[in-house]
Amino acid sequence: MKTNKFLKIALGLMVIFTVASCVQDDDYTVPSSMGDEENTNLNNLIANGTEITMAELKAKYLTEPDPGDNSAVLIDLNDYIKGYVSSSDRTGNFFKEFFIQDSPTNPTIAIKVLVNEVDTYNQFNFGREVYVSLKDLYVGEERIENGVITIGGGTETDQYGTTVTSLGRIQTNSHVFRSPTTEEMTPLNLSFSEINGGLVGVFVQVDNAEFADDLNGKRYFDPSQDFDTHRTLQACAGFGYSTFQLETSSFSTFRDYLLPTGNGSIAAVVNKTYDGSSLVLALNSTDDVAMEGTRCTPLNIDDFTLVLDEDFQAAVNNTNFDFPGWTNFSEEGSRVWREKTFSGNGYIEFSTFGSGDAVNIAWTVTPGIDMSTLDNAFVNFEAAQHHLDSPENTLEIFISSDFDGSDVLGATWEPVSANLPTQANSWYEFVNSGLIDISDYSGTIYLAFKVTGSGTDETLDGAYQIDNYKILAN
Repeated sequence: MKTNKFLKIALGLMVIFTVASCVQDDDYTVPSSMGDEENTNLNNLIANGTEITMAELKAKYLTEPDPGDNSAVLIDLNDYIKGYVSSSDRTGNFFKEFFIQDSPTNPTIAIKVLVNEVDTYNQFNFGREVYVSLKDLYVGEERIENGVITIGGGTETDQYGTTVTSLGRIQTNSHVFRSPTTEEMTPLNLSFSEINGGLVGVFVQVDNAEFADDLNGKRYFDPSQDFDTHRTLQACAGFGYSTFQLETSSFSTFRDYLLPTGNGSIAAVVNKTYDGSSLVLALNSTDDVAMEGTRCTPLNIDDFTLVLDEDFQAAVNNTNFDFPGWTNFSEEGSRVWREKTFSGNGYIEFSTFGSGDAVNIAWTVTPGIDMSTLDNAFVNFEAAQHHLDSPENTLEIFISSDFDGSDVLGATWEPVSANLPTQANSWYEFVNSGLIDISDYSGTIYLAFKVTGSGTDETLDGAYQIDNYKILAN
């Protein structure tokens, strides 16, 4: 009996040592080998399926069977998509999900894959090339109207519509396949103002960023909160800051790390808040935060001479915009820019809501700027949005040196970059454009504001507002 007892103990210890040798503490090496079955399934999918783009997949939900229907859509064709894993749950900041984007460099779109598994980084590691067989899966939203298009294994319905549910383990094994390739992921370099809802799930990087001044001594997660903490990121933009929110989960391993106090870069995944109301950034790891430089200081307007200052305080509420020297032109549709006032503040606005036009495109062009009297000159303005639901509902800024004062479409217009409001900004929150350098232009130049929207498509009937247009020189 003693011999049998000792034998059982010895066998037990052997099992323990065997398991321990397979799961080593602090060894996060991702297995690179793939089983024969996974290889076979992937090869069969590529040979017999039809590859579609992520944009085509998203369109199946957004346009079929009814653009106004929130119901998830069953994919009944032998289609598949390919992507590269852009998020990682290794640090616990993502949970039972991962994003794949369309390219490891210069990505344009991403989509979420919802799975009923944790520690997905062991299989679907950051940068891994992944194929998803779509037949018999669903595309929709995990939560109605949060705007995050997601692949799921089933559906559930409530009074608001039909949402997707997670893929089960069997579904994951039979529909989501790795290739042997893991690519180096190059973050898409953007400013805060360039991040929009079309980039949810994309791995991005913002340079010259820092945490807000009042966060010195704070940690990534606020222990007084239950689930997620938002910390304000900022970057100098002309005479003020452009801002964005970083969201950290209470389950993240870095939740108690102190926020860095310097200026530098942050690389993270574009995501949305739980209710879908705002865009946020979510870290894969604090290794992607490098903020050791000197904090930035916005420019002081007192160092500049104000050449022109249009604050629109002469606006007459709800009338067509007709200030002297300005051009108000409708390229398509019935709407033009309007004068607005609210709480004593005047501004101009272009809205397509209720126009009845399938397409609305309108321009407003500033008075001419005589560059012969200016050496080091900049344009600055503030812009806001409300009811903006799609990045296709655009505000664009242009400069022309051959506009004749009346023929807008006959002029040559050069697009220029500016910090502009996006879905991430609150409604009616005016955003500083930053300084637009016009010093290299000669002759007489004009700045134009162009908005594209729709009065019949509810996702494109938002509004843009312009205020405090200035020309400065020093």
